[in-house]
Amino acid sequence: MGNIENLIIIAVFAGVVFLIAFDLLDMMLAALLGVCVLIVAGIFSMEDVLGVTRSAGGPIALLFGGMVVARTLTPTGIFDYVGTQFLRATKGSGKRFLLGLVVLVAPVCALLPNATTVILLAPVIIRVATALEVDFVGPMVFTAIISNSAGLLTLVGDPATFLVVSSIGMTFNQYLVKVSPGGLLSLLVLVSLLPWVMRDVWKVRRALPEGLKAKPPERPVFCLLSLLVLAQWSFFFLLERSCPKPLYPPAVAIIAATLALLVTFSTRIEPVNKVMRDIDFKTLIFITCLFCLVEAFKKTGVLQGLSQNLYLWFGADIFLIALVLLGLVSLSSAFLANIPVVAAMLLVVKGYTVTASLVPEMALDPAFCRLACPGPPGIHGHDVCRDIRR
Repeated sequence: MGNIENLIIIAVFAGVVFLIAFDLLDMMLAALLGVCVLIVAGIFSMEDVLGVTRSAGGPIALLFGGMVVARTLTPTGIFDYVGTQFLRATKGSGKRFLLGLVVLVAPVCALLPNATTVILLAPVIIRVATALEVDFVGPMVFTAIISNSAGLLTLVGDPATFLVVSSIGMTFNQYLVKVSPGGLLSLLVLVSLLPWVMRDVWKVRRALPEGLKAKPPERPVFCLLSLLVLAQWSFFFLLERSCPKPLYPPAVAIIAATLALLVTFSTRIEPVNKVMRDIDFKTLIFITCLFCLVEAFKKTGVLQGLSQNLYLWFGADIFLIALVLLGLVSLSSAFLANIPVVAAMLLVVKGYTVTASLVPEMALDPAFCRLACPGPPGIHGHDVCRDIRR
């Protein structure tokens, strides 16, 4: 690729980041504009489209499936029921309210997309905060933090996590053993900080209205069927490799979304097109466009150069490199969606590990995903690669 094309790609990428960082243009529109410039300039090719399909397909499918499943739970009335039960469980105590947020939010965010879950639970949290006469802003911010930590509890809690795990061939159950304790630890740290960080809410004591009783869901059959779909979502993740035909997480997400829409259609609760109108396609388009920009950015060689420079600057000191990458990812994710940022940093990390002779050079192949479960072809690692490529 010529220097002029490289400069165009870097300029477009930097321009999109600038527009988003300073809120000069809608995020989705800025990302779309950047992709359009690359297409018109003849830089974004069919090969790039295929590359985006490989890298973005899994995370986008997870996000879409989670959004649909979460949205179909809305008319069940279960959130009103949970809200009343949650308020009763607080007994007017701010301490119980904050601890209850962890218990309420963490399990849901471990299985469904964080943003969707927080949006669905926001009315419940605001209602309880209002009843306790506390400002709901602090608890809502705390909820967002919980959701990010809880997203580490499972492989599908965050699409960015899935992107990393799928690139190294780790299964759902392996993730539970090796990585989930880290997510649990982060939640415990948050809980330990509550008495200091949320001191005003922690000390609240209020008298709740008398006769507060939870109203059962108005549509019990629909509620039960929707919860069964959510249970199926979790069940197939756990049996990931035990099925006659192995199902990887994006496929499970699409199946769950289809079943959720089928339940909505068959029960005639609301039209399917109404459900689809509420899906956050804007976010899906934004993330896909960022994947396109990252795919084009790979052509410049900047990411490969960064990998080599990291080795020249820091050698094979893994701990130091981890701290540097933590800073880079944190800074980048402050302005861009974390999923495309992770996709770019995966290239940097793989390039560094190859340069540092920590893994074989074949690890740079996009289809290579046997780092977490090495083994000869035909064993587990080979099967994971084969499934992901499909």
